[in-house]
Amino acid sequence: MPPRLRPLFACALLGFAPVRAAAPAEPLDVVVYGGTVAGIAAAVQAARQGASVVLLEPGPALGGMTAGGLGASDVGDKRAVGGLAREFFGRIHAHYRDPRSWRHETRADYLPRHPLNVTEATGQHWFFEPHVAARVLADLLREAGVTAHVGARLDRAGGVDRTGPRLTALRLLDGRNFRGRTFIDATYEGDLLAAAGVSHRTGREANREHGETLNGVRSLPPERTAGIDPFVEPGQPASGLLPGVAPRAPGPEGEADPGVQAYTFRVCLTDVPANRVPLTRPETYDARQHELVLRFIAGRPLLPGPRLFTLTPMPNRKTDTNNRDLFSTDLIGGATGWAEADYAERDRRWRAHRDHVQGLLWFLAHDPRVPAETRAEVARWGLAQDEFAATGHWPFQLYVREARRLLGEYVITEHDARRRTTVPDPVTFASYALDSHVVGLYADQEGRLRVEGHFLENVRAFPLSYRALLPRRTEADNLLVPVCLSSTHAAYGSIRMEPVFLMLGQAAGAAAVLAREHGGSPHAVPYARLREVLTRAGAVLELPRAESSARGPAGAADPAALAAVDALHARGHFAPAEASVNAWRNAVRPGATVEAARARALLVSVAARVEPTVTELAAALALLARRGVRLGTDWTALADPAAEADGAAVAELVVALAALRP
Repeated sequence: MPPRLRPLFACALLGFAPVRAAAPAEPLDVVVYGGTVAGIAAAVQAARQGASVVLLEPGPALGGMTAGGLGASDVGDKRAVGGLAREFFGRIHAHYRDPRSWRHETRADYLPRHPLNVTEATGQHWFFEPHVAARVLADLLREAGVTAHVGARLDRAGGVDRTGPRLTALRLLDGRNFRGRTFIDATYEGDLLAAAGVSHRTGREANREHGETLNGVRSLPPERTAGIDPFVEPGQPASGLLPGVAPRAPGPEGEADPGVQAYTFRVCLTDVPANRVPLTRPETYDARQHELVLRFIAGRPLLPGPRLFTLTPMPNRKTDTNNRDLFSTDLIGGATGWAEADYAERDRRWRAHRDHVQGLLWFLAHDPRVPAETRAEVARWGLAQDEFAATGHWPFQLYVREARRLLGEYVITEHDARRRTTVPDPVTFASYALDSHVVGLYADQEGRLRVEGHFLENVRAFPLSYRALLPRRTEADNLLVPVCLSSTHAAYGSIRMEPVFLMLGQAAGAAAVLAREHGGSPHAVPYARLREVLTRAGAVLELPRAESSARGPAGAADPAALAAVDALHARGHFAPAEASVNAWRNAVRPGATVEAARARALLVSVAARVEPTVTELAAALALLARRGVRLGTDWTALADPAAEADGAAVAELVVALAALRP
């Protein structure tokens, strides 16, 4: 399909008006720019509060990453999910309760394939197909009566009108103006806030700026890349460096740097022949671009899932495919400069990222230097025919993990994430790990390949201040920013998750409407009033104090527990092989939780491999007792469907199960 027709196709598919419709003459109560889930939630919440609202999305479809391939929701602490986010996942659950929703497998077949895909006790389905997410989001907008336009690109050079600190209208490239009383920038890039001249930053702050530990230039130890030579001819510096490898570090450790963590596509693959579109060789294919992956493999038959890239299982034999290790689907270096790039350059980079992922999959499936077992496994996957038809079955949305970040009334830092601060005005929680993908690669003075920018540290759920959504009042007093909110790079690594964006967007929508009562400025909205509205809408603004403190801060898992997970994985207990080993490795860390039912099911499954007559929990525990194993946790006491087991108990369990042999 020609690119110029894609926005119109997407409009027709989702039932929204194309951008040719005339702009309204009267100012709207709320103008939302950015059709991410944050933008959708903001628009729906504002409409539910009786406001006139319009939603403008510059891309070809709505839903951002949630409808763009990221089906394995990074939920973190499920207790913190409330409001529209909880409603969204509840609607997903209702969809998959219908047997007609299962075309290539049954619900019973799917549920055991990952320990985190559903919470039956509360009716939440966390993993989903892209088109299902798009449909649910479209239903929310339609039911709220929200007018939405796709292909609605802001004139970023001069398309924001303002009077003093107050925005009055924004203008699209097609010349239409949208006048409004309050504006919300819900884009991944922060294009509206930048066009409005609001202070922001990209890249990474120096650690010393806020007294952090994870910010700035951050090089991994050389052991992480030991044996992977960075030169075209191994051991020959004169031959030059491989593509993507810089000749030196970007700067001193911990110092500020403009580099941005890598982007990718969350590709929806399938192994169902009737629904599979074979992957083809991209026109720009160059095997040299994947030489580092080849050297990482080093002749070993590595498979997707635990090593090469993740294939998290989605319903109907599909996947959410993501970067797995240091050299995978991420296009390292391709994100820096994205936020400032014009539309034409972003379109070019979109294609470059697609070609990188497509080329990697082609390389792993066809290059004769790749072990035959790896080639065969990768080759059986293809694009899902019933997803993303308008963009050749590739996701319409590039995974823009981080771009601009607001410099607002309050800056969320690593100290907030580690619960070292008091936040008097929370609008939601973040609870995923502090996480940054790789920023760059370089060769150090000894000629060793080094990886720079990556970190992953677990934290407990922490509150996000309403003030972080607000620009400095002197710069813009009627603008809210729920996605590119005011945060350091270190803290943003946890905030940048789609469920959190849903909840932040809902808070922005509520505040935008309440601003009408307070001179039109969200800055003047009393927090008590906002809290009242959000609580009534189901938002979670505090967590059970005793449970949080008893659980303690999340930390690194015991190596013995990780080894036990790997041993169970090698024996096929987390089948299919690519499905769930990473989730179990995460579940055994201190401070983590997993549904007790999942752990009990694993116990019974492993015991049944040892003694096929075992079919129930009591028999499995009896088997452990006969083998001399005494568990510190009473698993029979965790029979409540809503019960959760903490990481220490799960770690003890997997160590015991790994020791069980027929």
